[in-house]
Amino acid sequence: MEKREEVHRKKGDGIDNPAKDVRGVNEEEAETPIESPSEESENKGCEGIEAGRADKAAEGSGEGEERSSLEKELEGLKARLKEKSQKCDEYWNMLQRLAAEFDNYKKRTAREREAYSVESVAEVVRSFLPVLDNFERALQSIDSSGANDNIKEGIGMVFRQMQEVMKGLGVEEIKSLGEKFDPNLHEAIMHVKDEARGEGEIVEVFRKGYILGKKVIRHSMVKVAN
Repeated sequence: MEKREEVHRKKGDGIDNPAKDVRGVNEEEAETPIESPSEESENKGCEGIEAGRADKAAEGSGEGEERSSLEKELEGLKARLKEKSQKCDEYWNMLQRLAAEFDNYKKRTAREREAYSVESVAEVVRSFLPVLDNFERALQSIDSSGANDNIKEGIGMVFRQMQEVMKGLGVEEIKSLGEKFDPNLHEAIMHVKDEARGEGEIVEVFRKGYILGKKVIRHSMVKVAN
C-alpha cells in the first residue's frame, strides 16, 4: 500500500507541474495582449485615408498659392502694360505737338525769309528809283529839244537795261493812267472836274509807282478826275 501511495504521489507530482506550466503560459499571454488583425488593418486604413486627405489638402493649398501668385503677377503685368500704354500715348501726343510746332516753324520761317527777301529787294530798288526817274526825264527832254540821236540812244539803252533788271527782280510798274484811283496803289496830289472822264479816273501821272509782288515799293503820284 505504501508503494502505491508513493507511485500516486509521484504521478500527482508529474501532473501538478504541467498544470503549473500551462498556468504560467496563460498568465504571460494575459500580460501581453495581442490586437486582432482586423483592428490593426482598420487603423492602418484610416491612417492612410487621413494621410491622403492631408496630402490632397497640402497639394490643393500649394495650387491655390501658385494660382494666387500667378494672378498677382498677371495683375502686375496688366498695371505695367497700362502704365506703358499711357506713356506711349503721352509720347505720341508730344510727338504730334512737336511735329505741328515744327511745321508751323518751317512755314513761319519761310514767310519771314520771303518777307525779308522782298523787303531787301524793295529797299535796294527804292534807292535806284530816283536814278530811273532821271533817265526817263532825260529821254523826254531829248525828244523835246531834238538833241543828238546818239545821246538819246545811249540814255535809252541804259534806261531799258535798268527796266530789265527790275523786271528780273520781280518789280513791276503800277498801272495808273486811265485806271480807277486805288488808295493802296496811288497817291492823288490833284483833282480835276472833267465830264468826259469817269468818277475817280486817273487822268495824269506825275511819278510812276512800282510794286514787288504784293508789296508797294512806291505809290504812283497822279491826278484824279471828278
